[in-house]
Amino acid sequence: MNEKKETPEGYVKKGTVVWIACIALAAGFFMGVVFSAYKSPKGLPIKSSMPATQPAGDRELSGEMAARIFELEKQTAQNPKNADIWTQLGNLYFDTDNFKKAINAYQKALALRPDNANAWTDLGIMYRRSDKPAEAVKAFDKAIKIDPRHQNSRFNKGIVLMHEMNDIPGAVAAWEGLVAINPNAKTPGGQPVVDIIKRFKANTKP
Repeated sequence: MNEKKETPEGYVKKGTVVWIACIALAAGFFMGVVFSAYKSPKGLPIKSSMPATQPAGDRELSGEMAARIFELEKQTAQNPKNADIWTQLGNLYFDTDNFKKAINAYQKALALRPDNANAWTDLGIMYRRSDKPAEAVKAFDKAIKIDPRHQNSRFNKGIVLMHEMNDIPGAVAAWEGLVAINPNAKTPGGQPVVDIIKRFKANTKP
């Protein structure tokens, strides 16, 4: 894969993560907070106009990208026990919005190497993009169990809990776990995560 830009110091990386989510409280109070997630571990944000459940495969592939996918598909057929190749193929499917194939590739990779926290996080994002939030949270939890200091999985878990599952306390808890690891963590928009937590807590007091 092409080298991807590093996320600036102090920002939550990825991955993976992925999408722009507008956050609303259970009572319907709109906070105006916008989050973007990144792809692990050096991914660039997906365009903000892209909805969470955009149909897979809508993006037109360049000749170069199609050739790269074809080559990796051939390599996985020749070396089906190579976790790295499956992960690389999953990353290409991720980047081209082919959610179903990305999920399959990441599952193949993780069956061979289940201790890859980045791959679990990217799998979780693909589940979220496939409208499977419960599966997404499970994948993020796997990443956190493997690497308790994995920031991207905690950040993305909070987004899914808040946006798809309307679990405000769970989302806040996920982000509190993040700032416990990195007190300076910020959203890609530059908002300190600790400030977001304070705002939600202030607006959910009885």
